[in-house]
Order: sequence, then structure tokens, then C-alpha cells
Amino acid sequence: MTGSEVPRSFRLAYVPGVTPTKWVRIWNERLPDIPLALVTVSAAEAPDLLRDGGADAGFVRLPIDRTDLSAIPLYTETTVVVVPKDHVVAAVDEVSAGDLADEIVLHPVDDTLDWELRPGRPANARPDTTADAIELVAAGVGLLVVPQSLARLHHRKDLTYRPVLDAPESRVALSWPEDETTELVEDFIGIVRGRTVNSSRGRPTPPQPKRERPDTGGARRKPAAGKSTGKSIGKSTGKSTGKSPRSGSGGPKGGRRGKPGRRS
Repeated sequence: MTGSEVPRSFRLAYVPGVTPTKWVRIWNERLPDIPLALVTVSAAEAPDLLRDGGADAGFVRLPIDRTDLSAIPLYTETTVVVVPKDHVVAAVDEVSAGDLADEIVLHPVDDTLDWELRPGRPANARPDTTADAIELVAAGVGLLVVPQSLARLHHRKDLTYRPVLDAPESRVALSWPEDETTELVEDFIGIVRGRTVNSSRGRPTPPQPKRERPDTGGARRKPAAGKSTGKSIGKSTGKSTGKSPRSGSGGPKGGRRGKPGRRS
């Protein structure tokens, strides 16, 4: 590399709630000469960031506009409702959307859940972000339904959360521009999918030469047609000639030496 060349790097975007620490650590172990830069982005802005070249790949929340983007779904999150610790919902293990019918349920602008019919009663105004909605829940204004990772991200000691059984779930995917599936993108796909270091890029490896098995003297080889091996000969002759039967050398069983008996 000449002095004017800039070292290659890999830019990885991720949306709130996703923790890329494990994958970044594996990247640094496998490709220590290629720095990985993290780019934080909102769920709504992530697809356009990838299309505009702001990152090589990114963790996004589905559904997204898949135009010009490839995506590999990775996992699905549980959906929870965030409530004050002294709320009646905190006394149960789980709820349904119908259980929230009489509650004010906040709907932030950056919400990523794909509802057909939102639960509860709407608030007078929509908070701009999930973080703003969390503050309103703490103030007793309403409740908030979010993916569990966002409830953990915005954890407060005065709040808790419970699973909502029949709510839509949030799916997290790895996405990148489909026309920019570079070798580094393939490397990161391999890391996320748990491939070993030798197969992380997902490209076929050249065939390996077969090792010759050591010659064991033909003991385990199948004898050719019409030929007997030394071992098989030894077995047959050992049984027939190694020990003579009591009746003599190959005579019929019960035969005796000497004069024949007198006939009556």
C-alpha cells in the first residue's frame, strides 16, 4: 500500500435496541487490519442511509422498503408494554392487547411495530421519539408498547414491562445495498450467521487433495475375484491341517485300525 492509499474500513449501521458488540468483537479478531466503524441511525432513516452509501451494511427493523436492498432476517423480538411499577399491569405476568383497551397507549413517531389496529385509546399528541414516550409513561400520561430491546434500552427504576401476547412482533435483519455485496459484506454476513473463520465469506473453497491411506499389507483390502489372500489361506489350512482329527488323517468318523470285527 502506498502512502496515498487509504486503508479499507467497514461501516456498520445499527438501529436503537440492537447490540452489535458480539459481532464487532468477532470482526476485530478475524480482520484486525480492517477497522469497523459503527453508525447509529433511527429505524426510519436506516434504509436511506444504506442506499446513500452512509454504511456498508446495517441492522434494521423489518418491514422496510426492500427496493435496491438485500436483507437477511436474524431474529424476532417479544413485544412488551411499558408501565409504571405501581400500575395494575405490573401485577400480572402478561397481557393481551384487549387488556389495554381502556388505557392511553402512546404512539411515538419512530414506532416500528406494524399494527392493523392499535390497542388502547390514543393520546392527544404523538411523541417524537420512543425516549420521549418513556418520559411520558414515567409521568403517568400513558403506556407504551415497544419491542423488548427498546424497553431495556430505556430502562428506568420506576418503570417495568410485561409481554403483550397478541401484539405484532419486531423482526431485526441485516441489510445492505444489493448492488454492493462486497467481500467485506460477505465476511460480515458469515460472522452474523455463525460461520467458522474458514467459511465466513460463504464462497466455495478449492478442493483439497485426498490423503493416501497407509499400506497395511492388504489386511483390510477386499481380495480380487479368483484370488485368495494369505490371511484367508492361513485360516483354511490351520483348521484342516493344523490339528488332525482323532479318526486319523482325513478318514471317515468312527474308523478304527486293526483287524475287522467278526461278522455274526
